Amino acid sequence: MSEALDIFASAGLWAAVLRIATPLIFGTLGALLCERAGVLNLGIEGIMTFGAMIGWLAVFQGGSLWFGLLAASLGGAMFGLLHALMTVPLGLSQHVTGLGITLFASSLAYFVFRLVVPVQGTPPTIAPFQPINFPMLSELPLLGSTLFNQTAPTYLAILLALLLAYILARTPLGLAIRMTGENPHAAEAQGLDPIKIRIGAVVAGSALMGLGGSFLTLSAFNSFFPTMVQGRGWVAIALVVFASWRPGRALLGAILFALFDAYQLRLQTVIGNAVPYQLFLMIPYVLSIVALVVMARRARVPQALMQPYRRGER
Repeated sequence: MSEALDIFASAGLWAAVLRIATPLIFGTLGALLCERAGVLNLGIEGIMTFGAMIGWLAVFQGGSLWFGLLAASLGGAMFGLLHALMTVPLGLSQHVTGLGITLFASSLAYFVFRLVVPVQGTPPTIAPFQPINFPMLSELPLLGSTLFNQTAPTYLAILLALLLAYILARTPLGLAIRMTGENPHAAEAQGLDPIKIRIGAVVAGSALMGLGGSFLTLSAFNSFFPTMVQGRGWVAIALVVFASWRPGRALLGAILFALFDAYQLRLQTVIGNAVPYQLFLMIPYVLSIVALVVMARRARVPQALMQPYRRGER
C-alpha cells in the first residue's frame, strides 16, 4: 500500500502526466470551441489521426518540426471545413457527418502514409521535439522536472487553453461564439452572421484537433502508425462535458485523466502479475466515467448545440 502511495511523490509521474495530457488538451479545446458555437464534431478521432500522419510526413519529407505542427493544423482545418459546410449551411446530421469524417480522415491518413512509406518491418522515424531545459528552474525538486522539462507543444497547449479561456470570456469574438451556441437567432438580430461564426469555430477547433494528433508523432513518439490515437478523440469529447464547456476546466480535466493513466502504468509495476493488466487499463476510463457523471449533473449545455440554424426561421 505504501509503495502505491509513494508513486504520487515521484517526479516522473507528474512529468508523464503533462506529456499524456497534451494531446487531450488540444483535442478537448478543439471540441469545446466547436460545441460552444453549436456544432458537435465527432470527426475528432479521424482528424487527430490525420494530423498525426500529416505532421509526421511533413517532417519526414524534410520540413521542420514547427512546419509539421502547421501542416497538422491545416490538415485538421481542412476536415473541419468539410464538416462545417455539410452541417451548417446544409444542415445535415452532425452525428452522421462527424462519424463519416472520422472514417474518411482515418482511412485517408493510412492510404497516404502507405503511398509514401511502403510496408516495412520497422516504421521510419524522425527526430522529435526535445524537452526544453530551463536553467535553474529545471533543477527544482519535483516542480522542475514536471513543469520545466517538457517539449514545446506542451507549453503551446497550456498557452492555448489560457488564450481560449480569455477569448471566450473577455472578448467580443468570444461573446459572438457563445451567443451563436446559445441562440443563433439572437446573434442574427445583433447583426452577426451565425453561419460564418459556426464555420469559423469548427475550422479553428478542428485545427486544434490536428495539433493534438501531431503531438503524438512529433513529440511523444517519432513515427506514425494508424491506431496511435487510441480513442483519445472520444475521451476529449467526454472531457468537454466534464469541463462544462469551460477551457480552464478542460485543462484540469485533461490533466486528471492523464494522472489516472500515468498512475495505472506505474501501479502495474508495483503490484505485478497478481492482478490482470486489463484491469489496470480500465482504471483511467472507469474513474473518468465516475467524474463525468458527477460533473455532468451541473453542466450547462449550450442551448443551440446540434440544432441546425436556418436564416430567417424562428
